[in-house]
Amino acid sequence: MALRREPTARQVRLGVELRRLREAAGLTAREAAALLGTGRVQISHIESGLAGLSEERLRRLASHYACTDEQFINALVAMATDRTRGWWEEYRGLLPTSFLDLSELEHHARFLRHVAILYVPGLLQTEAYARAVFSSRLPELTQDELELRIRHRKARQEITVPYEAVIHEAALRIRVGDRATSRGQLTRLLELSEAGHVALRVIPFDLDGFAQASSTMTYVGGPLPKLDTVARDAPHGSVFIDSEAQLSIYRTCFRTMEAVSLEPDQSRDFVHRLAKEL
Repeated sequence: MALRREPTARQVRLGVELRRLREAAGLTAREAAALLGTGRVQISHIESGLAGLSEERLRRLASHYACTDEQFINALVAMATDRTRGWWEEYRGLLPTSFLDLSELEHHARFLRHVAILYVPGLLQTEAYARAVFSSRLPELTQDELELRIRHRKARQEITVPYEAVIHEAALRIRVGDRATSRGQLTRLLELSEAGHVALRVIPFDLDGFAQASSTMTYVGGPLPKLDTVARDAPHGSVFIDSEAQLSIYRTCFRTMEAVSLEPDQSRDFVHRLAKEL
């Protein structure tokens, strides 16, 4: 089987989890390869996401690694055998890979949580707001690149899983575009806050306790908690965090942000007042 030239974040994550299982079992790549009747290089390719593996081989490895968590094994099997070609694949080669990886993670998510400090989350942005955000990027995007990003962002917004966004007042007040853009964005937030799967929470400037929880992030719920992922923006694109120790920190961070934010109904009233000021 030919090696993948560009494994997705999901494929890489599968390989990472298999490596963690192998290392927890105290086996080297060479020893794991011998159990499958293959070479050490093949194990390396599997663990880096460059090569896939069948359900039968994955279950054999899990057995050799003494993994008895059936739910976890089934989740890994689903990751290994999923052949779905997602809508985001039409952008491969046109947009940075991190855009596609985030779309894939969101597509498979059980729930989504977002903390926003300076910008309204992408999944909640109006087209005008998104256009203003992308137009401010350096180096400047070409018109074709700009339109691609906007079209991709709008496609990402077709989510139905539970989504909770904690947004700081700064993100609501900063005018990414003009007054009309800001007013339209606040109106859109009010509309979305009425959706059954969306919970909007606001952190006002004058609320105590914010200094201890000021980390922007997207928390993506996996099929099991140990398969959750945190996505954070970086200058070169999104960075994905999946170690259990780090996930635990970000779960605590989100709970802290919830604790210092307004309840959803209070948040709607707050956004409504801001919209009336414009």
